[in-house]
Amino acid sequence: MQRPVTALLGPTNTGKTHLAIERMLGHATGMIGFPLRLLARENYDRVVAQRGREAVALVTGEERIVPERPAYWMCTVEAMPLERRTDFVAVDEVQLAADRERGHVFTHRIENARGRLETWLIGAETVRPLIQKLLPDAAFTSRPRLSTLRYAEPKRLDKLPRRAAVIVFSVRDLYEVAARLRRERGGAALVFGALSPRTRNAQVGLYQAGDVDHLVATDAIGMGLNLDIDHVVFTGLRKFDGVGPRALTPAEVGQIAGRAGRHESDGQFAATAELGPLDRQLVEAVESHRFAPLTHAQWRTDDLDFFSPLALLGSLERQPPHPFLVRMRNAEDQRALAALVQDADAMALARERESVELLWQVCQVPDFQSVLTEAHTRLLSRVFRFLRGPAGRIPEDFLNANVSALDRAEGDLDALLARIAAIRTWTYISHRAAWVPDARSWQERTRQVEDRLSDTLHERLTQEFVDRAGTVIARHDPSELVTSVTSDGEVLVQGLRAGELRGFRFRPDVDASEGSRALRAAANRALRDLVRAQVQELECAPDAAFSLGPGAELHFRRAAVATLVAGDSALAPRVDVLGSDLLDAPLKERVRRRLAAWLENHVRAALAPLLALSEEAPPGAARGLAFALAEGLGAVARRQVAKQVKALSVEERKALARLGVSLGRLAVFLPALQRAEPMRLRARLFAVRAGTMPEIGPEGIPSAANDPSRPAGFFLACGYFPAGPRVIRLDRLERAAALVSRLSRTGRFVPPRELPGILGCREDELPAVLGALGYAERDGQFERRQPAHARRHGHAR
Repeated sequence: MQRPVTALLGPTNTGKTHLAIERMLGHATGMIGFPLRLLARENYDRVVAQRGREAVALVTGEERIVPERPAYWMCTVEAMPLERRTDFVAVDEVQLAADRERGHVFTHRIENARGRLETWLIGAETVRPLIQKLLPDAAFTSRPRLSTLRYAEPKRLDKLPRRAAVIVFSVRDLYEVAARLRRERGGAALVFGALSPRTRNAQVGLYQAGDVDHLVATDAIGMGLNLDIDHVVFTGLRKFDGVGPRALTPAEVGQIAGRAGRHESDGQFAATAELGPLDRQLVEAVESHRFAPLTHAQWRTDDLDFFSPLALLGSLERQPPHPFLVRMRNAEDQRALAALVQDADAMALARERESVELLWQVCQVPDFQSVLTEAHTRLLSRVFRFLRGPAGRIPEDFLNANVSALDRAEGDLDALLARIAAIRTWTYISHRAAWVPDARSWQERTRQVEDRLSDTLHERLTQEFVDRAGTVIARHDPSELVTSVTSDGEVLVQGLRAGELRGFRFRPDVDASEGSRALRAAANRALRDLVRAQVQELECAPDAAFSLGPGAELHFRRAAVATLVAGDSALAPRVDVLGSDLLDAPLKERVRRRLAAWLENHVRAALAPLLALSEEAPPGAARGLAFALAEGLGAVARRQVAKQVKALSVEERKALARLGVSLGRLAVFLPALQRAEPMRLRARLFAVRAGTMPEIGPEGIPSAANDPSRPAGFFLACGYFPAGPRVIRLDRLERAAALVSRLSRTGRFVPPRELPGILGCREDELPAVLGALGYAERDGQFERRQPAHARRHGHAR
């Protein structure tokens, strides 16, 4: 004997759905129909967590997960497989029987969906009279709201409290309000009907995780979204319902307002300051959850005539059996059928019952853009003709062309929304296994495309309407913001990146948003105190904490804090502290003094022989030569100081030798400075004095390619002498010069085999190198070139 149906009624936040699931799990088998794919998936995951994946099926228009022997079925109301009998059946949100677009499906389920042992109809109290008329024997149970819902005074958008949802009734208003909240409150998450479930979940996740404090939503929020909302704020009380604009009913206002407050936490609802105070009678109805009962339900016959397409259309016009039932008009599938009846090619293939039934199934393919354009009806016609063709399936190339055309992430928000709607249609088609080849593969592919588009849409929405920095600033008094600097110099304010601290300079991230500007200001305030402490650390730091960078910049703990500029001499450049808004004049001077002291110590240690020469050289010609060497950073061409060298006495030569000076044939230099570290420092000091960009010298290798673009004197300052195509280290060059000089005394000579190795050049480069050093080649042999004046007087030098 069929048990009576139980109607579980009550306002939002009564735990009705939770109770139904618990009741279902008390039975061996069960099925629940939900109004949204999102809710079906959410509760499928919940039941899977309790009973395991093999025990639960998920069936929606776009998704079908059916294990071998499922005990429990989570479905959308339209997709409930009523031919499968289960012990328990429930239908959620049955007040949607009055909905103009889907109401006939809910009316049908109220009349026909039954469990073997128990049936529940779950919904608002307003549906009670309709259930009483349809099911006179039904039993009714009421559930009170778990928390209190109260009216509050109108709210300004720039003064919204945290955890507030702002309700709008058009996509244009949605974007405008979200953009305004980004400027004034740090941003908001968005929820509206055109979002795919994946994007909607991601946006809701932003809000639930606390990344934003506000939600901007259409009335889509009123159905099934359980969020931690404390305040619901209405920007208007009129909506477009597919036919025209109309005022919201008090019950609709109550359904939306009821999203405020969760479990036992109370909630508030209000209007924006622009809308003004809500009508007192409306407020009383919402607060007391007392609304006018529904008087009519949408209805459509399920006794369809498949003799022909016209007969099918005619049967859909049948009048309901009761006056409180309203015949469903302008249903999407019926409008699609009416359009296809005008398609001669399609009608030629729909002449027997089986083909008419197939045509009706094709007409039920949803248009998720909800506009039923001519493009959608053309698609339905193509699909039907493919299914009635020789293969009886949609061709692989047709599927591939349509799906591939949608797998693109470029475009604005509207373009992405349109592609997501279109791919959802193909996902629906792919779940009709008899219609497509390798259905499982196409189901996976369309789902991947939808997921990629959904993720891109979520990213775009977040980029456009969420300013995380603004959210942080809006939540805190400036004095409460905690600023920290990581070991890598990253500046964080309340955990959000504001920029980088490099030395004493703050480099804010480039972002023109209001929140980011406020974040930078907060960082600047906090960093002033931090920099004072760092200056003190710099003053007390050991010399090992400092270094000279490749650009002649001075580093403190690997961060540039100053640079070198030309000073009184090549060995004494000045320290120029890098400009920073965080350093006032006294702090800057303290930094300069400490860096100047380090630099003096560094130069003295690295170039000790040169400084000793400057201080200890005897007066006279030797002192002049020492000065030239200091200006040349340890090396000078012999021809440039020929007079000083010639004027040296024997004692002065001995004194210079003791001080490490080598009077070479081509250069005067200090061999002790022919090591990589002194050479590196000399190159940088040369660049500072010359006012050029620092160059990297050969740094100790025997020779390197000569680069004529380098400044004059650069290689000599580095300890190298230009010789044609090569620059040769001075000590190597003097060895080679001594060897060649001995050989040239006898006239013409053949270079010894070891000479290219000493000079660090290739054998084919040797003639050019020796030529630059004053030796002429003739038939593979070399001889010293005669000076011009000797050639004029006909005698050798």
